[in-house]
Amino acid sequence: MTEATQTRVLPARAVWLGALFVAEMIVIILAFQVLSQIECRQTVIEGACRALRGLALGVMCVGFLLGIYLWARPEARQGFADICCKRPGGPTARLVHGLGFAVILAPLAVVAPADMNAVFHLVFPVLGLGALLAAFGGLFWLAEPRAWRDWLRGRARSLLALFGLAAVLPGLVVLLGPLWYQQVLTDITFIAVVVLLSLFSDRVTADPTVHVIGADDFLVMVADSCSGIEGFVLITVFLALFAALFRDTLRLKRFWLMIWPLALVASWVFNVLRITALILIGAHLSPGLAVNGFHSFAGWLMFSMLAIGVLVVVSRSTFVMRDPAARSRSDAVSLAGDDVVGRIVPFIVFALSGLIVQAFLPAPALGYPLQVAMMLGALWWARATVRRYLAWPGSLSVGVGALVGVIWVMTAPAAAAPDPALAALGGGALALWAALRILGTVTLAPMIEELFFRGYIQARLDRGSVASRVVAVLVSAGLFALLHGRWIEAGLAGVVFSLIYMRKGRLADAIAAHVVANAVIAGVALWQGDWSLI
Repeated sequence: MTEATQTRVLPARAVWLGALFVAEMIVIILAFQVLSQIECRQTVIEGACRALRGLALGVMCVGFLLGIYLWARPEARQGFADICCKRPGGPTARLVHGLGFAVILAPLAVVAPADMNAVFHLVFPVLGLGALLAAFGGLFWLAEPRAWRDWLRGRARSLLALFGLAAVLPGLVVLLGPLWYQQVLTDITFIAVVVLLSLFSDRVTADPTVHVIGADDFLVMVADSCSGIEGFVLITVFLALFAALFRDTLRLKRFWLMIWPLALVASWVFNVLRITALILIGAHLSPGLAVNGFHSFAGWLMFSMLAIGVLVVVSRSTFVMRDPAARSRSDAVSLAGDDVVGRIVPFIVFALSGLIVQAFLPAPALGYPLQVAMMLGALWWARATVRRYLAWPGSLSVGVGALVGVIWVMTAPAAAAPDPALAALGGGALALWAALRILGTVTLAPMIEELFFRGYIQARLDRGSVASRVVAVLVSAGLFALLHGRWIEAGLAGVVFSLIYMRKGRLADAIAAHVVANAVIAGVALWQGDWSLI
């Protein structure tokens, strides 16, 4: 086998271990969704249950995103092939992986399916332990620990960014879902499924008023999420990552103006076919299998595979790719180039911290100290990038920031009822919590958000022309607004911060304006005891 051929393929070990991982995931999903039918709403640890499901989706996303990364980086792919072939893990790793898989399935042997929801708080630690053993065992089965260390040298930051994206992607889908929602999309999906079903069944039931549809005696409701929103978000994320990795050889205008819309249409058609097929399976084969086929795991897997298929077609098209053979540039020009990772990773950690406290704590407000710790750690890790953008701000930034803070307070809704969890804290604990809340709100969050929304999003979209600058401001401000509960006020604040940044091209001015605005808001929140302001 020639060297050129070696850089294009993955070793057989990686392929069959990947296939084994997919097979094990399918077994686990069938075991806990078909046999035991765990419903997080019926457990006493709903947040932890949903977090575990989110973790499984995150692992799935890691696999797909890592595949795209290896696809785009021949040097990384060759190094990965070398450690898998020349330095594989030993029997201990295989034993640990097998033990972990057995531990995951063990609760099914001792707990009746009907009782699984009632005792899931006891099953959860067992599943967590099994997942850790299976994950590390599989990782070191593929290659020994020292081989992974050598391969990660020089690539850790790029891979950390990918893993962070995979971790927040399930939450990102939920966050961005409203952007795609249109009632007409749900209606058209419903009509298309009715038409397709009528080709295969003479007993089609359809009630457009409540979007109930079915064949024979098997009925489902085409809810908003069934309209294909998840697929739209997933395929957009995959295409965006592909565009970032192949930006030097990709014809970006053709890619975004033609390939992206076509990919969205393909995603919608695929979703209509999926719904139709599942209804027919439920009507003629297995209702249980069909119901679980509508679950997010199955949907994510199918939509992710569709996205990869689209990217494969794109990568072979000279209409979109300038020179496919030129993709063999090294990791020296990677996601870490021009400190992009330092602007992205802190925001990923920030978003991930919010997902963690929302998922695992019954009173998420009490988890803010953990968020502060994670934000501090992320900023310390990216300190070299942070130092490049810190400077003494101009007086205009301070004044504009104060004005934004005052307007935010003046337009705030009526004060919310005090959080019972905070009210239950003692005086000293509440004072410490308030100090950390103000620290995070006034200094850490503004710095992280400006590095990402203005320093990365806006800077990437701004090509110098008037049109590109308008788009850059609107996109960065719009995404910034999605992160906050009050979309209109947050969007306007984002526009102001963007204009402050554009005035002299200094991110320090946008950071200062944001810090001052949040300081004004935090001061009023402390004075009134209304923490819902921030």
